[in-house]
Amino acid sequence: MHEVNVDSIRVSLVNYQRVVILKDKTSGKSIPIWIGSAEADSIAVKLQGVSVPRPLTHDLMKSMIDLFNGELQCINVTDLEDETFFAQLVFNSKGKLLELDARPSDAIAIAVRAEVPIYVADKVLEKAGVFLDEEGNPLNKTTKNEGPTESPNAKDLSSDELNGMSAFSEFINGLDMEGLGNSDNKQ
Repeated sequence: MHEVNVDSIRVSLVNYQRVVILKDKTSGKSIPIWIGSAEADSIAVKLQGVSVPRPLTHDLMKSMIDLFNGELQCINVTDLEDETFFAQLVFNSKGKLLELDARPSDAIAIAVRAEVPIYVADKVLEKAGVFLDEEGNPLNKTTKNEGPTESPNAKDLSSDELNGMSAFSEFINGLDMEGLGNSDNKQ
């Protein structure tokens, strides 16, 4: 498992779909996960420290965990099948670890409220992890007429590998990145 941070939440100008970008703390690879607008707003509200007059669904869930003396340990993004991510909430109950299946968007929204680590399985990072430049475009180790454009830990991506990421690339290339969920705006 790889620990990740919520790097940003971005919006496509083409279809207004949201994507949360998780960034591996060790390798720097990013994992883009498409999420609903309500979940994106819920994550952004917490990360930006915005107070709301009434609790959002994820605030309510966190309050219920606290009310019943639950101890959320972490969340794990466990799998990726047919472009669908799977996650689990991991609880400690009297010394026994319990796992509860959840959508990654809901799990992340709860994790940022509980301030617990977010982990991504090796196989998920391998399938979906990409290196992104400042504009959010996937990087290739070298570009035409230029030297390396990313960290020395990144591997060369073949054109077949880049084509295999076309769904991610097309989405990421259509994102409006100006100030939305940018990690520089976090409190």
